[in-house]
Amino acid sequence: MIADTTMFLGKFLYYALESLVVNIIPKSKKDVAGEIVLITGAGSGLGRLLAMHFARLGAIVVLWDINQEANMETYRLAKEKGVKVFAYQCDCSSRKEIYRVADQVKEEVGDVTILINNAGIVTGKPFLDTPDHMVERSFYVNAISHFWTYKAFLPAMIKANHGHLVCMSSIAGMVGINGLSDYCASKFAAFGFAESLFFELSHIKENKIKTTIICPFFFNTGMFEGCITKYPFLLPIMEPEYVAQKVVNAILEEQVYLLLPRFAYVALFLKQIISPKMMLALGEYLGADRAMVSFKGRVKEDEPQTETKRKYH
Repeated sequence: MIADTTMFLGKFLYYALESLVVNIIPKSKKDVAGEIVLITGAGSGLGRLLAMHFARLGAIVVLWDINQEANMETYRLAKEKGVKVFAYQCDCSSRKEIYRVADQVKEEVGDVTILINNAGIVTGKPFLDTPDHMVERSFYVNAISHFWTYKAFLPAMIKANHGHLVCMSSIAGMVGINGLSDYCASKFAAFGFAESLFFELSHIKENKIKTTIICPFFFNTGMFEGCITKYPFLLPIMEPEYVAQKVVNAILEEQVYLLLPRFAYVALFLKQIISPKMMLALGEYLGADRAMVSFKGRVKEDEPQTETKRKYH
């Protein structure tokens, strides 16, 4: 025990100093030119912006979205950057659909080296008003799809000892928020899954597969249309381009965690050390109890569950 404790303290202090140095000295950014970057939910919002950024960086971009028309608009915009772009229609709530389209990507494009699980949906209703099928769909898209995409693309990454897994979770995947019961639960699940894989991969000898987990607060896309914040200087409704740039930087710098905005780190620290009643008071102060009262969003409850895949390149 004494030897283990001594070794632990030595590692702990070394990594603490390493982390301090990294935060002082800017990290070098990896080159993603020629990497095959697959982005789910690429048809709009953050997914489209990420596609633009990686196209500008010279990556081969693979776009997945259930909305064929929107995905083709992203394809057109990315294609203007002069790189190879491939667009596939894929319903990420369907395991069989994910596996079919993944096989098509591997055959027609190659092995994905950067996987960004960005697809997500928001119901935005109080728990008892949330339809059963929307609870299920939230989990299928926001969390369970990550299992299938990882199973589809991780084996090749392990074989090559090269790759990067990116999980788009949320601050709502770390703190419960009124009116987001199914969303919070599914994003908690996505966060837990990605973090578990981070630890699992870290125990593979000389592992070079990277993991990044993104947890943003609300940002200004159709997904969170109508959401409000009480004190924007603490928890702003962020602009999508700002979020996209931060996400890309986190991937290029191979950060494991990224929380946005910075105040989220303070709020989450306080959550761990204060009493539940104090936490309720903090939530009321920050307006977390009222954030969803005027929510509109863009998800239609009758949205089709499955659509036939198509690909473009």
